[in-house]
Amino acid sequence: MSSANPNPSQAPDMDAPDDPSHQLAQFGAGCFWGVELAFQRLPGVAKTEVGYSQGQVPDPNYKLVCTGTTGHAEVVRVQFDPSSCKYNHLLSLFWSRHDPTSLNRQGGDVGTQYRSGIYYYNDEQLRLARESLEAKEKELGKKIVTEILPAKKFYRAEEYHQQYLKKGGGRGSKQSAEKGCTDPIRCYG
Repeated sequence: MSSANPNPSQAPDMDAPDDPSHQLAQFGAGCFWGVELAFQRLPGVAKTEVGYSQGQVPDPNYKLVCTGTTGHAEVVRVQFDPSSCKYNHLLSLFWSRHDPTSLNRQGGDVGTQYRSGIYYYNDEQLRLARESLEAKEKELGKKIVTEILPAKKFYRAEEYHQQYLKKGGGRGSKQSAEKGCTDPIRCYG
């Protein structure tokens, strides 16, 4: 992968951003519902999708991923405009949304699908991810278990998972995805 190209050529089964001036990023930080809403609110993020990545089973679904046998993580794929949203902004939000020292667990959600991960699309994202992990580890004074790996094929999750909290899923009413919104995110997933 070349850092000169923000969207390196990808395997034929990898999607490209809708807008060629945008980039893709993937993050795993536990249950994808609340993480997605946080990214939706970030100025410069053009699109979010939740799904499964980093596994070895083709065309996984939620039920299969929850068995822990596919190797997939629940991830949020973010399409962002790097001219108005730097990758470092995405990383800052990622670190703020979960406990990166907790192995295969976030709150009450337990299993390898809930692991912490940064899945990069180019060398620049890899460099920035490593630097941010080192800085976060120093800040926390604890070992971080976040994996940093090349993004693999993204499998879009079932439609009912997409923008779940924005649509009012869970035990709450609809939650705002307005850019810059700072309302607390309520996620019971």
